[in-house]
Amino acid sequence: GMVPVLAGLYVGGAESCSSPEALSAAGVVAVLTVDAEEPPAVPGVRAMHVRALDEPGADLLSRLDECAAFLGAARAGGGAALVRCPLSSRSRRRVNPGFQRQLKLYEAMGCAVDTSSVLYKRYRLEMLSERFSEPQDLPREVFAVDPTTVCQTVNTEVLYRCRKCRRALFRSSSILSHTEGMGPTAFAHKRITDCARLSGNGQEKCTSYFIEPVQWMEPALLGVMEGQLLCPKCTSKLGSFSWRGDQCSCGRWVTPAFQIHKSRVDEVRTLPIGNFQTAKT
Repeated sequence: GMVPVLAGLYVGGAESCSSPEALSAAGVVAVLTVDAEEPPAVPGVRAMHVRALDEPGADLLSRLDECAAFLGAARAGGGAALVRCPLSSRSRRRVNPGFQRQLKLYEAMGCAVDTSSVLYKRYRLEMLSERFSEPQDLPREVFAVDPTTVCQTVNTEVLYRCRKCRRALFRSSSILSHTEGMGPTAFAHKRITDCARLSGNGQEKCTSYFIEPVQWMEPALLGVMEGQLLCPKCTSKLGSFSWRGDQCSCGRWVTPAFQIHKSRVDEVRTLPIGNFQTAKT
């Protein structure tokens, strides 16, 4: 019931732990089980249980660092480790696509959960958009810190502020970049907008920044699926949001979408000059 994946690493189904003798013969000293129910202990074998239903939306990503450390410790000590999953040995069953996606994301982040990664932030928002029909209570960690509550540091991160009242709105680390779309051809199903028309004339294709939610947005986001984003100081319109997604002027569909029009904000770059720093707009 065990299939070798790498040296000292096996994958097996529900029956893979039924024979302690077989585990011992394979050198297995640790078993990681991913299942809704915790299995019985196996004498002489270290165990770790990740409670997860076989559903695409089940969260494995938040436990992957812990899982990797558990498996790595067993193999580093000269033993072998077994990943036990009830459906993994049934060749006719397709591996959960949600689990696959999380594993690919983990690999793309360098096999470590990086909460500052654009890939991680976008994945987290997409999961929230699928889970909530009308968001009433969003996790605090979803929101980036309001830049007015912290001082800009020497790392010279770009700051974006309201063009009208100069209120700081977000930092460059909050921008969630996306692959450029097909331009005006993506709008063939409806009247081509001015933004789309511009993208065909050598102008900048993306006329908005798509960002992660920032703390000052929270009152506007709760209880509704879409709406306007207004400056928290002067209430001038900055852009819009939609948990269902929206189309960038470049033609790319972004879900969920929190977009700030570039024409409504200014960039502030802090440039070091000797032992002093100056802001360049």
